Amino acid sequence: MTEPPRLRELDLLRFVAATAVMLHHFVGRIAGWGVDNHHNLPVLARLTHFGGFGVDLFFLISGFVILMSAWDRGVGDFAVSRVARIFPAYWFAVSLALLLFFASGASLFEDGGGIGPLRSYLPNMTMLNVGIGVPPMEVVYWTLWAELHFYALAALLVWRGITYDRCVAFMVLWLLLGVFAREGRAGLLNGLLMPEWAPLFIAGMGFYLVYRFGPNLVLGLVIAACWALTVYYRVTIVNRELVWPQVWDAVATGVVTFLFLLMLMVATGSLGMVRRRGFTALGALTYPLYLIHETLARVMVERLGPHLGRWPLLAACCAVALGGAHLVYRFVEQPAQRWMRPRLRGRWSRSGTGTGPRRTVRRRRGVPPRGREAVPAPTGGTPLTVPPPRRRARHRRRPACVSWTCCGSSRPARSSCTTSRACAAPSGPAGTRRRSFPSSRPWRTSATSASSCSS
Repeated sequence: MTEPPRLRELDLLRFVAATAVMLHHFVGRIAGWGVDNHHNLPVLARLTHFGGFGVDLFFLISGFVILMSAWDRGVGDFAVSRVARIFPAYWFAVSLALLLFFASGASLFEDGGGIGPLRSYLPNMTMLNVGIGVPPMEVVYWTLWAELHFYALAALLVWRGITYDRCVAFMVLWLLLGVFAREGRAGLLNGLLMPEWAPLFIAGMGFYLVYRFGPNLVLGLVIAACWALTVYYRVTIVNRELVWPQVWDAVATGVVTFLFLLMLMVATGSLGMVRRRGFTALGALTYPLYLIHETLARVMVERLGPHLGRWPLLAACCAVALGGAHLVYRFVEQPAQRWMRPRLRGRWSRSGTGTGPRRTVRRRRGVPPRGREAVPAPTGGTPLTVPPPRRRARHRRRPACVSWTCCGSSRPARSSCTTSRACAAPSGPAGTRRRSFPSSRPWRTSATSASSCSS
C-alpha cells in the first residue's frame, strides 16, 4: 500500500485553525468574554470573537484526511494509526493539566461539575469521560469526543470496504439519519450521529471524493446540503458569551461559506500554488498546540496578569504555547508514535485479525480447498493437502503452409493457409501442384475435397 501524497496546504489550514482557536481563548481570557469587553483589546477582540470557527475548519479537514488515510486499509491498520496519532499527546496534555493544578492551584474547570481534578483524571485519560458524565479537564477536549464518534463510524466503512459508491451511500445515510434523530429527539442516535457537527465531517469526505474522482452533481448536492445545515446550526446554536446581535448571523454565514470554498479549492488543486515544504512543520505543531494552549494560558494569566499589560501578556502566552507545542511534538509525540506503532501492529496481527484488507473463503471443516486432495499423514494425524501434479500443456502443431502453383496465382495469404488444405486437385493451366509438408507427418487429402478449389 502506497501512502497518499501529502497536501501541505492542509497543514497550513490546520495551523491557521489552531491559531484562531488559541487567540479566541487567549483574548477572551485576558480581555474578557463578550461584546462589552472588546474595548480592552481593540480590533483584535472583534476578530477573535469568531475564532471558534476554527473548530469547523478542523472538522472539515478531518473528514478529508481520515477518508484519504483510510482508503485501501483494513480496520486494524486504521485503528492503529488513529490510536498512535491522538493518544500520546493527549495523555501528556491531561497529565500536564493535573500537575499544573497541584503546582499552581489554577482551576481546571469553568464550572467543575462537582468533580475534583483527581477523580476526573482517569476517566479523562480514556477519552471516554464525556460518555459517562465526567466533564473534560480542558474545555477544548470536547472536540476529541466528536472526533472519536467520527472514527467509530468511519471504522464501519473501512470494515465493509471503502469504494466510491459505498462512501456516497454512507454520507447520505449519515446525514439523513442525523436529521431524523434530531427530529425525533432520539437520545441514542443523537449521541452517536452528532447531527450538529456531522455535516462538517460529511462535507470533508465529499471534498476528498472530489479530489480523488473529480466533481460531479451527486457530490455537489451532498456538499451543498451540508453547507446549508452547517449555516443553520451555527446561526441558531450560539454560546451566550458570543451573542452579538445583528452581527453574528451575517458573519457566521460568511465564515462558513468561506471555509467551504477553501476546502473546494483544496479538492480541485487551486491551492497548490501555496504548497511549501515548511508547512509540514506547522502542521506538526497543530495538535499539541491545540491541546496545551489553554492549560498554559490559564496559569500564566492568573500568575502574570497583575504584573503585565494585556498586550505583553498575550504575546507571552502565544510564545509559551508555541514553544511548548514544539517540545511536546519533539520529545513526546514523535518518540511515542515510533514506539507504539510497531507494537500495536504486531499485537493486532498476532491475534489473527490482521491489519490489511483480507478476503476470507468459508468452507466446511475437513473439506480440502479446491484443486487439492487429502493425503493421510504418516503419523495418523491431520490429513495433509497436496496440490495436484501440474500437467504439461499440449500445443497442437500446425502443418506447414503449402506452395501453390495451381489456380495460376501466387502463394495465398496467411489467413487462408488453414483452409487451403482442402484443395487436392489441380485446376490451373499447368496441371500440377507442389506442396511442402513436414517430412515426418505427410498430409493426405481426399478426392472428395477437390471440388472446393474453385479458382
